[in-house]
Formats: sequence, structure tokens, C-alpha cells
Amino acid sequence: MKAAAEEIERPSALEGIDGGGSVSVCHCPDRHGDHASFYDVEAVRADFPILGQTMHGYPLAYLDSAASAQKPFQVIEAEHAFYARDYANIHRGFYVLSQRATECYDQARRKVQAFLNARHEHEIVFTRGATDAINLVAASFGEAFLNEGDEVLLTGLEHHSNIVPWQILREKKGIVLKMAPVNDAGEVPLDEFIRLLGPRTRLAAFAHVSNVLGTVLPIAEMIRAAHEAGAKVLIDAAQSVAHTKIDVQALDCDFLVFSGHKLYGPTGIGVLYGKEELLDAMPPYQGGGDMIASVSLERTTYAPLPAKFEAGTPPIAQAVGLGAAIDYVTALGLDRIGAHEAGLLAYATERLSAIKSLTIVGTAGKKASVLSFVMDGVHPHDIAQMLDSRGVAVRAGHHCAQPLMARLGLPATVRATFGLYNTTAEVDALAEALEEVEVMFLQ
Repeated sequence: MKAAAEEIERPSALEGIDGGGSVSVCHCPDRHGDHASFYDVEAVRADFPILGQTMHGYPLAYLDSAASAQKPFQVIEAEHAFYARDYANIHRGFYVLSQRATECYDQARRKVQAFLNARHEHEIVFTRGATDAINLVAASFGEAFLNEGDEVLLTGLEHHSNIVPWQILREKKGIVLKMAPVNDAGEVPLDEFIRLLGPRTRLAAFAHVSNVLGTVLPIAEMIRAAHEAGAKVLIDAAQSVAHTKIDVQALDCDFLVFSGHKLYGPTGIGVLYGKEELLDAMPPYQGGGDMIASVSLERTTYAPLPAKFEAGTPPIAQAVGLGAAIDYVTALGLDRIGAHEAGLLAYATERLSAIKSLTIVGTAGKKASVLSFVMDGVHPHDIAQMLDSRGVAVRAGHHCAQPLMARLGLPATVRATFGLYNTTAEVDALAEALEEVEVMFLQ
């Protein structure tokens, strides 16, 4: 038996990568349909142990990556190796294990910095997830710099995580919330967003990609317009960071958040990027160990960034896992991942559009790999249960976006989402199962 700290020896989709991070690319059609793979999808799938299962006698088709992506061996092994070989609490230990653990944690932060192209390492704050990061900004920036009558501009596509924290702040401070409307295609018209910017707009907070419809918002133009109006900008990148390259300096956003578990990394960790001058000016979000410079009964002085916002023992192993996930998607290539997923979305849109009783919800001109739909006379929950009986895992419900569902006039949708490991064979399994639903319920 191998020692616990040793990595498992097995083939990987990333073997053979050169020093420049390139990977062999296949432009040949895969075995199902005309979708061209931009890397060896089967080799990638071999990196994800959970995908080899069967469900109810059918191969598992996991089409719920927008809720949480599966984890490759590389991430699982990174956390395992850290716990088996390097684990200790960080920053205050003078012994070797603590110093090694501290370096692992700090290295993960540097990987995030490079991944987002942040100007400074200390502009990266580790949180519990995107939700926690938005709450941090609302509680800290909002409490310090927003006053009664100041406006926060959202969009009608937002996840509850980017609505509720601002409603809580409204109850505390009397701020005004505005919401840019959504058109019938599921887009936020830029002119409508700009029209709602005003002299009292202090912050615009909006998603890069809708978790329900896959709509890709024109965030560069929205950021520029908000800044011209004198507002700061927060980008919720939870649904985009695993699919496309994000450069926070090029975007010039003031804050950006994402969750590790949607980026093929662990649960329990997320990231807040914030411009140095803003984070410096913001008060601590929580008090406790490691975020202080000194404490007496009379007063406390706070540690410099990013420690000021990381009270208590942080998610050390999860940060290591997140770093491994960033290594994985970077080596595979976000451009290739995005192209692969765009092909899957196009193929799935064509297949599902041929089902007469099915209506695709959200027809934006620019979409990420999210496909929401309804079927005449069949509740989304029943559809999802039927799909599960064929091994197809999808999400059904309001997707934590009830204001959007109200705008669409729907109580719920079924949502299939595609990740770097999905195939057209799985799209075929989805379509065939939906055809069976149609026969069972409607004929």
C-alpha cells in the first residue's frame, strides 16, 4: 500500500502539457453529433471520479454544474496531500509544519491574483463563497459609505445572494434599491441600465452571467457607464469564472466575487477581489483572531490587507484545493473550455427545440452554457424526477431568482447546465429522456 501522502498514479487529461501550459487540441467531431471537441473530453472525464457512476442503471449525465461543479482528482489529491503532509494552522506558528501550511495558503492567494490579474496579492480576500463576499461588501462598504437616500442599482437577473444583502442594508440605513429591467429575451438592455443611473447611485451590483438563463451581460459597458455616473461596481462572477477569462484590471471593476465550488474547487471557499484603496478604507466585517495588529481592553488596531477581512482560522485546505482547481482550468485553457461549452449549448438548443411541447426560456443573443426550459402541462419538478430515473441530473425550481421568475411569469423552470466534462452523448440522453416525458404526460 502506498503512503497516505502519495498521489495516486493514473492517466490525466493534463499529461504532456508543456512549460507554457499548452495542451493537445483535437478539432475532430466527437462520437455523437457534429460538436467539435477542443480537447480530449474523454480524458478530461477520466479526471473526475464521480462521473464514472451509473444511476438507476443508466450512465450518470451530470448537467448541474451551475449549482456546483464536480471535482477532478487533481483538486481531491491536493487537499488530501495537504492534510496528510502539510497541515497546521497558519501565520503564528514558528515550527516547520505551520510555515509550510502558511506558504501553501499564501501560494493559493497568488494563484487567484494571477487568475484574475489583480494588481496586488492583498486585493484578494478569501471568504466562504460568493454569497459571503457580497455580504462582506454590503456590511462593510455599505455600512461605511452608503447613507439614507443613496441608491444601489441591481438588475432583474440577480440571484438572491445579490438582492437580500442590499435589502438588509436598506432596512438598516434607508438606501434605495433600483432594478434594471429584463426584456423578453432575458437580456438587460444597456440603455435601460444607463437610464437608471443617477446622481445618488453609489453602487451598481450585477451578475456577469445569469444563473437561470445563461445571459451574458455587457459588463464592460455597464462598468464604464456606472463609473461615469460616479458609482462603484460589484461584479458577481459566480457563473462566469469557470467559463471565460476575467481580467479585473482591464474591466476596472471595484469589486468582484466568485465561489470555489463552481470552479471545480472545494466548497466552503470563495473570493472577494477589491481595489486596494477601497478595501483599505472599509472597516472589518468580522472580529477575531488574525485580523488584528494589537488588542487591549481599550482599543484594537487592525492588521493590514487582506488579514483585516479574514478573522479566525481560514479555510486553509480549501484554499489549497481552489489553487489546484485554478491550475486545472488554466492548463486546459479557459478559451477551449468556453468553446467546448458553446458547442454543447448550440447542440442542446437544437435538440431540445425539436421537442414540440418544450419551450426554451431565455433567448439572449449572447449566452453561457445554461439552458432553462418548461414543457406544456408538466411541472418542472416532475420533469426533473423523470430525468433522474434515466440518470440525467438537472436542477428544477426558481433557482434562487424569484424576481426574475416573476418577470417571466413562471413558478419554476428546468435547468440543464454544461461544464468542461460534458458531452453531446449526455445532451442526447437529456433529449431522449425529455421525449419520453412528452410521450408519458402529453400523448
